[in-house]
This record gives sequence, C-alpha cells and structure tokens, in this order.
Amino acid sequence: MVSDSPKVREEVIASLPDASIAVRELTRGADVAPAVRAKRPDLVILDQQIGRMGGMATALELHLEEGAGRLPHVPVLMLLDRRADVFLARRSDTEGWVVKPIDPLRLRRAISTLLAGGTYEDTAYRPPTVTLH
Repeated sequence: MVSDSPKVREEVIASLPDASIAVRELTRGADVAPAVRAKRPDLVILDQQIGRMGGMATALELHLEEGAGRLPHVPVLMLLDRRADVFLARRSDTEGWVVKPIDPLRLRRAISTLLAGGTYEDTAYRPPTVTLH
C-alpha cells in the first residue's frame, strides 16, 4: 500500500478482504521498485497522489523495470482522485483502478479480483456518451 496519506492507508487496510493479508506501507513512490525487488508482493496498491513521484509514474516505472527484466510482474491497483483520471490509469497499464472516495465494498472486490489474477475497472465510472447529430 503506497500513499503519503495515513487516512488513505487506513481506509485501504480496513477494506482488505482477509484480515490475514500482510501489508507493507510505503509513503513514497520512489521506494516501490526497491521494495518489490527486495520482496515481491502479490499486489501493489498505489494512491494516484503521492508526493514527488506520483502513482502514475510509479506504475509506469514498475512496468518499465519489468519489461527490462529487472523486476517480476506485480499487478497494480490505482486509487484515482477523479473519474477524469481513468484514461491515465489505462495509459499506465494498471491492472485495476478504483475512483475515490474509497468504497470499501468496491475496493475489496478490486483487491480480490487482482489477487485472483484478473483485472478490475471501477464500475462506478461511466464514460461520457457522445451523440453525433
């Protein structure tokens, strides 16, 4: 779980589908790749807004390092600040995303799905409809 907000980290941990899940908490995006290298997690949950190196940049770094063979694949769940950021989550190749405010049920479903090897797109997100005349 990566966020510089203690409140966000607490909300995520409280929403975990299983109380026996071990959680490593990080507060900086720059610490994620070294932590994954040291001990591969089953899932990385990134807050979009983290200090100097944001969640999107962190997700891209993980994928680039994986592509270069320097890191194993780790699924990434992004916590987005607003619906307009969905395209960023897609561009960063995250396996899943949830739009804040955090809904514990949606978050629990997203975590379970990614841990089972699937992908998750927040169903609360509705892309805009364009009508051509």
